[in-house]
Amino acid sequence: MKKVYANAGEALEGLLFDGMSIAAGGFGLCGIPELLLEAIREAGTKDLTFASNNAGVDDFGIGILLQTRQVKKMISSYVGENAEFMRQYLSGELELEFNPQGTLAERMRAGGSGIPGFYTKTGVGTQIAEGKEHKEFDGETYILERGIVADLSIIKAWKADDTGNLIFRKTARNFNPPAAMCGKVCVAEVEEIVPRGSIDPDLIHLPGIYVHRLIQGTHEKRIEKRTVQAA
Repeated sequence: MKKVYANAGEALEGLLFDGMSIAAGGFGLCGIPELLLEAIREAGTKDLTFASNNAGVDDFGIGILLQTRQVKKMISSYVGENAEFMRQYLSGELELEFNPQGTLAERMRAGGSGIPGFYTKTGVGTQIAEGKEHKEFDGETYILERGIVADLSIIKAWKADDTGNLIFRKTARNFNPPAAMCGKVCVAEVEEIVPRGSIDPDLIHLPGIYVHRLIQGTHEKRIEKRTVQAA
């Protein structure tokens, strides 16, 4: 099965359609699939639902799709640093489903593991729990959260072989693996593709069984908030 494609546009060919759901990896601006997001913008696919920890910033990450009004709904845990996101949400142009960060990660992981739902104490007694099933276990109240299964996953890794075995670096490892798992099809962009067999099996963070298409590219790696120490 061919997994390596020449560029992001080719890797997404035949996968995009209006109204689809997409799970995107990354944390802030770390480990986001910037090349694939740019290709989605160029494709013009609209009415998208994104499950992602955040929405990037105004001119980077998912923020570029907010600028072009291609996103209909965000399923996120953090939506700061994005003025256009705030404007669209407050004006009623954008639907938002808030999730506690750990709940969102587990919803993705559960969806990728064939688990339709799970109970958690996180969010009990808050707006997060409104409209959700409540159940008591051992005298404690829990709410039901549904697993996420997306039409497409787009993720960013550091290194891969041509079968799609992936290695992530540091913070990029938190949301990218669960996002990869929960998509019906997963497309990964990486900094380097190495020969098959050159990755120590014990160092693989996500096995290639989850990855259907793969590209290598050059990444900007923008810093969300640059701080320097006073001289």
